[in-house]
Amino acid sequence: MVGSDFLNFTVYGIIFAISAVAVIIWRSRRRVRLPPSPLALPIIGHLHLLGPILHQNFYKLSNQYGPLIYLLLGSVPCVIASTAETAKEFLKTHELAFSGRPFLDAVDYITYGTADFTFAQYGPYWRFMRKLCTSELLNGRTLDQLYYVRREEIRRFLAVMLQKSDAEETVSVSGELLTLMNNIISRMMMSKRSSESENETAEIRILVNEVAEISGTLNLSDCIWFCRYFDLQGIKKRTEDVHVRLDAIIEKIIKDQRELRNQNSEGGRVKHLLDILLDVAEDDNAEFQLTCENIKSFILDVFVAGSDTSAKTTEWALAELINHPDIFEKAREEIDSVIGKNRLVEESDIQNLPYLQAIVKETLRLHSTGPLLVRRASEDCKVGEYDIPKNTRLFVNVWAIGRDAEHWENPLEFRPNRFITEEGSLKSQLDVRGHQYQLLPFGSGRRGCPGISLALRSVQTTLASIIQCFEFKVGDGKGATLDMTEGPGLTLPRAHPLVCVPVARLNILPLL
Repeated sequence: MVGSDFLNFTVYGIIFAISAVAVIIWRSRRRVRLPPSPLALPIIGHLHLLGPILHQNFYKLSNQYGPLIYLLLGSVPCVIASTAETAKEFLKTHELAFSGRPFLDAVDYITYGTADFTFAQYGPYWRFMRKLCTSELLNGRTLDQLYYVRREEIRRFLAVMLQKSDAEETVSVSGELLTLMNNIISRMMMSKRSSESENETAEIRILVNEVAEISGTLNLSDCIWFCRYFDLQGIKKRTEDVHVRLDAIIEKIIKDQRELRNQNSEGGRVKHLLDILLDVAEDDNAEFQLTCENIKSFILDVFVAGSDTSAKTTEWALAELINHPDIFEKAREEIDSVIGKNRLVEESDIQNLPYLQAIVKETLRLHSTGPLLVRRASEDCKVGEYDIPKNTRLFVNVWAIGRDAEHWENPLEFRPNRFITEEGSLKSQLDVRGHQYQLLPFGSGRRGCPGISLALRSVQTTLASIIQCFEFKVGDGKGATLDMTEGPGLTLPRAHPLVCVPVARLNILPLL
């Protein structure tokens, strides 16, 4: 036993010494000017400075070392951009050089070898899928044709909340919102609600959360070369388990949709997203031949990016409104003045509700469900006065940019009025599509999210419906406020899920 311990100590000592020498030689040979950086340790680099919530750690380091900093995550070189100006340098000036994705072992496994769209490398397949998304899958025509799905599911959600209100029951708003968004995505993807089976609903909800959490965890196997063969954090085991369970569900989804297509081969029904994907896969003349893995991974993309993020954005917005009753009341007054109390708000009404839109924008500024944009340098590049070597990993800290005092007055306050003109209209120059780089909840440029329109339609209409129909009791109901602490994960979850008692303010049963 003693001999074994001595051998292990010797091996690790040799590895440590070799790695330290290699880092010194590597740095001395490269005559490049890197951005400012804290002192790195051998082997682990700057990993000792990071905790479970990366965007917060990066923010603190940027406040100390500047808007563009250089970090070594183990042996992985990284740069962190934390202001609108530095983000613009990477996402616009040098966009093509930073359109790639870093390799992440867990993500690669879950997405069938990055056969998906979100994590696919920039190239012919990615460009084909981007074109398919914007021209067919998520364009205005398709979203309009499937509007009835979103309308029906929001009303089902309101009916559930009404039942809880009548019974004066505490409800997990977080869980109900995720079920709502899962059902919307499920019915838009196919013609079936995910909650038609209670077990399936629970399974999808658990798996979506699991994927988001795994994808947002810093995996030592991706950072330290000799850890690649060890599962120190148990991430590989979790990933394999999630993959097997997800694969079974997605296989069933595709099988059911193929059977439905065969039963309705004469056409005439509304095409869902999976119909469009299967049409492309079966088209021998298509520009790119989609495989079964491409379709499976795209379904996963839509469930994670379309349901989890929309649910969390709505949850954060509602939590802020509960903590700011004056803003809640002003939003309700706007809805009552435009919609009245004799019908429920519709998607088409949102354009006439600028204050509601401002609330969603302010939520996306403070609580962007994509707090970090992650890219990879495909070539050596010079950004400003600094050299960025090829394969350096880029993190654009969207969360920090939303808190930049240079662009936002009192940036830590929830103030929707910052997006409203003196005349009461919405400020057009502060756009969530990332054109000004001060607000980047959906990214920007080539790799910007193609599902912006779907996300905004779902979130804004759901939030407007909740404001119109309900008030909420929190805790003992005597001025209690919600804890706004963030939890770890890819899509910025709340550390404490939103749990409260809904109180109906309208007789909405006839309206449903």
